[in-house]
Amino acid sequence: MAAARPGRVAVVIVLFSLKVAEGAAPAAAQTHEPREVGHELFVHSRFERYARAMQLLGRLDPYPWSIRGLAPGEVPCCGNGEEGHPWRDRITLRETDREGLVVRTVAGTGTLFFNSGFPYGDNDGPLWAGRGLSVSLRGGGHLRYGPLSITVAPNLFWSQNRDVAIAPTGHAGKLAFADPDWPRSIDLPQRFGDSSYARIDAGESTARLDLWGVTTGVSTAAQHWGPAVEHPLILGNNAGGFPHAFLGTSTPVSLWILSLHGRLVWGSLSESEYSPAEEGRTRRFMSGLVGVITPRGVPGLEIGGARFFHTPWPEGGPTARDFLKPLEAFLKEQLPETGEVDNRSDATNQLASIFARWLFPGSGFEVYGELAREDHSWNLRDFLVEPDHNSGYLVGFGKGWEVSGDRWVLLRGEVLNTRVTHLDLVRNQTRFYRHSRTVQGHTQRGQLLGSAAGYGGGAALLSAEVYHPDGQFGIKGFRSLRRQGIGSGDTRLVDVIYGIEGASTWFRGPLEVGAAVTGAYNLNRNFGSDAFNLGVQVEAAWAW
Repeated sequence: MAAARPGRVAVVIVLFSLKVAEGAAPAAAQTHEPREVGHELFVHSRFERYARAMQLLGRLDPYPWSIRGLAPGEVPCCGNGEEGHPWRDRITLRETDREGLVVRTVAGTGTLFFNSGFPYGDNDGPLWAGRGLSVSLRGGGHLRYGPLSITVAPNLFWSQNRDVAIAPTGHAGKLAFADPDWPRSIDLPQRFGDSSYARIDAGESTARLDLWGVTTGVSTAAQHWGPAVEHPLILGNNAGGFPHAFLGTSTPVSLWILSLHGRLVWGSLSESEYSPAEEGRTRRFMSGLVGVITPRGVPGLEIGGARFFHTPWPEGGPTARDFLKPLEAFLKEQLPETGEVDNRSDATNQLASIFARWLFPGSGFEVYGELAREDHSWNLRDFLVEPDHNSGYLVGFGKGWEVSGDRWVLLRGEVLNTRVTHLDLVRNQTRFYRHSRTVQGHTQRGQLLGSAAGYGGGAALLSAEVYHPDGQFGIKGFRSLRRQGIGSGDTRLVDVIYGIEGASTWFRGPLEVGAAVTGAYNLNRNFGSDAFNLGVQVEAAWAW
């Protein structure tokens, strides 16, 4: 009985939040002046997702959605007017046309997480939600002066990290908590130690200069490359952001037959305390390029690609070649120096993808997809013979209906597949996001930089949401692979989660309250018995 008490406490918290929201006056949301949130369109935030819904329902002009986060002046307002959407009395995406210094706050946000059975959570930034209670706090400010804008929004989190059974790794010490299949070649702990875990992160902080169509700056904010909502193959919000500098276009540049939007990124990637990396080789230099074209005469279509390189931090610091790596040849044997050098001793690893999204104006419908490779081919013959080596793909759709002027219904689905293919019968393959010479894998501080399900082999989801003037509610069903039997000698072994989630948001004056309850049933957890987790999330944001 004692083990069930934390679950009952979490349910009581949710029910109390629901009661408070129901008791508030229905007109409260309308008595609060709409606030500008263009500076809070953080990756995977509720306002960024809502902006995408606005575009789907024709309230925003078509705009490339595959390079995010979005700058305050980047959202195109507004081909059909910003009026006539459910949250029009709550928020505005328009930038106030003011001269001089503009100062705004970033809503102070506190989030409580509870997991009853095992660690669970994805797309939640730097937070790692272990078993038991976890708390996340964020807030800050934003200022703009001409072309210069600065956002400071640090994040603090703490996880109770209660005891939970983990798969044996065959190691003692810090590697006892590591990934069970490849404890020495990926920084992906099953658990962050045997006590509470806390960290302060710079969060969604950015300083940028937008001038003459070019943007440049430094940031620790999360990025999202590609058109996916929850399962980006290369880069998303699952691990939060990392310190980086960027250079690119402020908005798409018209070249008559098409428009071009792109960004070069250079950053520093860090390990967790449970990384297998040797001392002195724990830091990585990241370089990447993401670009999107929108063809003239085909409204709503965007086509793009991305490259992301991991390199052990060079002694003496990055060189010009390190910075220009995203622009070098696509094949390993075609290096700039000679065009013929075999690069098998190079510890650099590349992830690359091509993607597309097609939003059909006036239909409330979009379809999108992404195809990615982990590690680039040796030569053209290698690519042509086995193009699916260490590959993965995502397909998704979104459909929206305007039930009335202040009610929207959205249906969305995604399927991700990164499972080891049949090529493993004749050529060694490994899980997506792991590379043998870059021992941390595609991670930042022990969490995956792309989809949380990409390393396990894939996922699928189907969700429905309703937006109304006082907030939003929705339901989502999902399936997620945690682990395949690769390395165990039995590829039939599959560790998989099935779950359902209900979530809601309420607006009450300056207060935004959210709650979500997730039931996740883990079949063959760690190739053993089944397990169940009740996940509860309660969030309160004060927008003053």
